Amino acid sequence: MSEPSAGHGHGAAEHDHGSAEHEHAPPVAHDQAYWDDRYRSAARLWSHEPNRYLVSEAAELEPGTALDAGCGEGADAIWLAQQGWQVLAVDHSNVALERAAAHAAATGDQVAERIDWQQADLAGWDPGPDRFDLVSSQYLHLPPGQREPLFQRLAAAVRPGGSLLIGAHHPSDLHTTIRRPKQPELFFTGDEIAALLDPARWQVVTNAAPERTATDPEGREVTIRDTVFRARRVN
Repeated sequence: MSEPSAGHGHGAAEHDHGSAEHEHAPPVAHDQAYWDDRYRSAARLWSHEPNRYLVSEAAELEPGTALDAGCGEGADAIWLAQQGWQVLAVDHSNVALERAAAHAAATGDQVAERIDWQQADLAGWDPGPDRFDLVSSQYLHLPPGQREPLFQRLAAAVRPGGSLLIGAHHPSDLHTTIRRPKQPELFFTGDEIAALLDPARWQVVTNAAPERTATDPEGREVTIRDTVFRARRVN
């Protein structure tokens, strides 16, 4: 899924009107009950399409084991499984996970059997070191005091030779008319992610802020940016 939040793949940002992305939004006491209620409020919160930068960045990688941190309704995890990855998909909301599992089952046993769905609050959850060939976090927007330790734990979960892939709304979006939480601390650049990584152990592959168009709440087309960061662990 995708939207910023307080500790999971949905939470601190609102879905762009007219966008194919599934995204997240920031918190106000965004505990599990909040997210379960939010998912129950609509038949579907996010698109069933995988995040575009996951597709563009991961397409060239050799499938192995993957962690989808903040999986929401499962579009990214399902896409990874379809490419041959064995996926651990983690989210705060059991309602989201039930929908994701049902969506995966409808896609077919070959895909569903490749995904392990797990409920956890990512703000404090630790996947453990050296476990995955790919760790992906898409549009997870947390305050720096939670975000930085989380990203360090996610980086530690990548085994040597594997990749860390993070996508998010770019801080420059706050200067546009697109709907975003007016909390600048929730947004970050690729340079801020890179600063958390030991350069002796990581090679930055992608550090970009690509533009795309979206429709703001008044129906106007605006240009926004995303933070797209991928690094390969070299040892």
